Amino acid sequence: MEEFTSRMTRFLASVSVLLFAGSFVIAQSPTPVPNTLQSAATSTDNPDIHEFQKIEDSWSLAVNQHNQYGLELVLSPLLVDVSAEGDVTTRDQQVVKTITNDDKAFYLTQKVITVRMLGDVAVVNGTYTLRHRVNTAEVEDHGIFTHVFQRLRGGWMCVNAQRTLIREDSNAKSRNKKPSTAEMPFHIPFFMKSDKGSQ
Repeated sequence: MEEFTSRMTRFLASVSVLLFAGSFVIAQSPTPVPNTLQSAATSTDNPDIHEFQKIEDSWSLAVNQHNQYGLELVLSPLLVDVSAEGDVTTRDQQVVKTITNDDKAFYLTQKVITVRMLGDVAVVNGTYTLRHRVNTAEVEDHGIFTHVFQRLRGGWMCVNAQRTLIREDSNAKSRNKKPSTAEMPFHIPFFMKSDKGSQ
């Protein structure tokens, strides 16, 4: 009987140790994070998108109206602007370019797609349309932009801007396009057929 009691005590002690260890492991397991299909950065209800759309609209309006003061309210003195053609300019150069532009067809619109807030820095991605004249023809460029804003004196000023022109493949118009299954809010064509390949 004494031997049975000793075995039973050892058994219960072993079970208690296992239960304690199991509960410790469960308590240490990370809480599963719900898998969200759409981040707040790309949500159309995101207030940051609305805020930066107003800023981009002010930028476009200042450019379209050749408004130096309006442009200086949006562009930081530290601005580095990289155009779709690869030209690198400062804020002062952008202002001079805007107020001396005599292209009557010139018209810029910008649409914010995503905003990522990084403290006092915001990275804004979107699309743009630029109507302008080339020689005697009026053309309309479509592209994407990345604008980096810094919070200054309670407002936002752009410190870095880059545009990328989306070139349309003339052969693509005659082909049937399959609907995109991408989860991104806009499509960025990274690869294009080279003209050399058709020779």
